[in-house]
Amino acid sequence: MTGALDGIRVLDLSRVLAGPWCGQLLADLGAEVVKVERPGVGDDTRQWGPHWLRNADGSPGTESSYYLAANRGKQSITIDLGSSEGQNIVRGLAADSDVVLENFKVGDLARKGLGYEDLKVLNSGLIYASITGFGQTGPRAAEPGYDYLAQALSGVMSVTGSADGPPTRAGIAISDLSTGMYATVAVLAALFRRSVTGRGQYIDVALLDSQTAMLANQATSFLIGGVAPGRTGEWHPSLVPYQSFDASDGSFIIAVGNDRQFATLCQTINRPDLIDDERFVINAARVAHRELLVAELNAALVQKPKQHWLTVLPAAGVPSASVNTVADVFDEPQLQHRGGRIDLPHTTAGTAPGVANPIKMSETPIEYRNAPPLLGEHTDEVLLKRLGYDAARIEALRADGII
Repeated sequence: MTGALDGIRVLDLSRVLAGPWCGQLLADLGAEVVKVERPGVGDDTRQWGPHWLRNADGSPGTESSYYLAANRGKQSITIDLGSSEGQNIVRGLAADSDVVLENFKVGDLARKGLGYEDLKVLNSGLIYASITGFGQTGPRAAEPGYDYLAQALSGVMSVTGSADGPPTRAGIAISDLSTGMYATVAVLAALFRRSVTGRGQYIDVALLDSQTAMLANQATSFLIGGVAPGRTGEWHPSLVPYQSFDASDGSFIIAVGNDRQFATLCQTINRPDLIDDERFVINAARVAHRELLVAELNAALVQKPKQHWLTVLPAAGVPSASVNTVADVFDEPQLQHRGGRIDLPHTTAGTAPGVANPIKMSETPIEYRNAPPLLGEHTDEVLLKRLGYDAARIEALRADGII
């Protein structure tokens, strides 16, 4: 079956997470993605363990779990971008690509003759996406950017964690991942626009910008109310009850999103008297009397075990859930039904596990071509098929350390 982006060629010059995340999503959607890596070293995340995928014979492998998370469906080619011949290879690949992804420091590729202005001369339809920490302009544009910095500077750490605890980094690289998603949206929009005009364009996406945009209601709450929100990790600042509660044998969460669900909750826990209490009857009142209500609910919920509530509350229509560990997630029946885990053929390991793309499409479903590639696994194939290099020329490039 043909993917939604079948026929689209992507040249992925990025590494670590934000750029590769975008490239992987485009590959999942059917694009042909060639990942350019440094000879002998590769993407930085190849060395970011634990853990590493083991070979089929049980011996240690070279692909880290971090690298495996963001590079499936791609071909890996190694090129020394510091050499003139290596730069010529990139120009040749860009000339018949639709998209270039890169996350070098501002100006680095332009100094090598590989910036957007250089490559669009070869390919006027090229879409060129630059992903950096701070963007291409502004007082911090030249600085290296990392997810941790973006989480701190954007304010997301100030609203993450317990109210009486320190600012907390999210447990995933949310700034990198959100930037990769924004970059993907921009690339898809640019591809659509090119179908109308025939012209490519330049895309500038930054971690700080993306993470600030992801503040969503927390940002608008400040912009409207003038009060900076604080950390409310245990509960929701705008909804009550929307937090964890104690059962007799552990904790679980309840997420009541409207007054009807609140009434159902009260009936189910045998506290119908709370439904018409003026302190709790509507959400705004519940927010104002949060501590009083939570104490009343906890007194009822602690009387029975967690599994009792996780059975009767969802059955009644009250959103609730256990707080799963990552190990629990892959035992979750709903995720198993939806195919949340995938196992793809891998050159040395036999198979490599991964997490499925969550997009479900009726006409162009996600198809997985291959597991994340070994370093330089497709160098010869790409140079032969895309650029027409013969075996002698490829071997000479390898002997010179260019590939």
